[in-house]
Amino acid sequence: MAVTSLVAESAEVHWLPAGPSLPTAARKVAAGLAALLTDAARAAAFEQCATAMAGDLLAHAPDGVLALRATRVRGQGAVECLSIDGGPGARVPQPGAPAPLAPRPAPLVPRFSGLEGLVDSFVLHSARGGTVACARSWLAAPPPPAPLRLAGLTRPYPGEHVVGDAWAVREAPEQGRDAVLVLMCDGLGHGPLAALAASRALEVFRDAPTTDPAPLLRLLHEGMRGTRGAALALALVTPDTHRVRLGGVGNIAAFVTAADASRHSLASLPGIVGSVLPAPRVFEAPYPPGAVLVLHSDGLSERRRDPATPLPPSREPLLVAAQLLNQAAIRRDDAGLVVIGHVPA
Repeated sequence: MAVTSLVAESAEVHWLPAGPSLPTAARKVAAGLAALLTDAARAAAFEQCATAMAGDLLAHAPDGVLALRATRVRGQGAVECLSIDGGPGARVPQPGAPAPLAPRPAPLVPRFSGLEGLVDSFVLHSARGGTVACARSWLAAPPPPAPLRLAGLTRPYPGEHVVGDAWAVREAPEQGRDAVLVLMCDGLGHGPLAALAASRALEVFRDAPTTDPAPLLRLLHEGMRGTRGAALALALVTPDTHRVRLGGVGNIAAFVTAADASRHSLASLPGIVGSVLPAPRVFEAPYPPGAVLVLHSDGLSERRRDPATPLPPSREPLLVAAQLLNQAAIRRDDAGLVVIGHVPA
């Protein structure tokens, strides 16, 4: 088998709700993350950007939340600040895209002015239900262009300091050029024991000798015995064949949205990985250029996910993930999702 390597996986996210202390909290967390940037001026700029995004939430969307994290994709590290809210639309157009629409019949307001120059990338999207914005600074260079772009988010149960949802992506070169295998895992319940089950799933996933979903589900089942178990799905994405193959057990939702807004859902079977494993089955769906694959736990409600809400025109995976989390997350549960975008040639 060809050597595989990890592309990306879930890591700690600092979730900061809007409130009087938000700017101070955001500045403190951003300063800690910015220390990863070796250039002092870029570190100060990221801290300034995060503080400004906190101030924007307080001014325009006091129901919002700020999320900050360090992440790594294809070996390249970055620090990120996300703004997620249900407030008014933003009047800042994305380059080459139509101006975003307000989520309700209210005037668009100027937001995030001047932040683009503080970080390596700043993208935003306004749609029904609110606005999401993402600022990112790379620790060194960004990863080289690839046919697949990806991002994921996890958010713990309110009051918990650990999350039982986890995601990861690893290369699968033996499955085709630029192929990847995607894991979405939801440890049963919430809290430390759910997090332990998810952590064990990540360990098995990283070290498994196969990237074929069906046999890997069996390996995960054996490796997770003694834990609470989990709902779990594996998606093999092969951009050269424009296909997705998914094997899943439990309440993990998976769907592909094409550039023309058509959707294909991929089913998971009832069961609990680590406890009760049905005979694995693998389902397929088309995955053409411009499509987006989403896997999410039941911490996001499919009933609250509005298919009529357009995805961000840029199809930036982190914006897609933030928008879906904003729209469909359940307050009293862990929530997690991973998004894989197929970049048009």
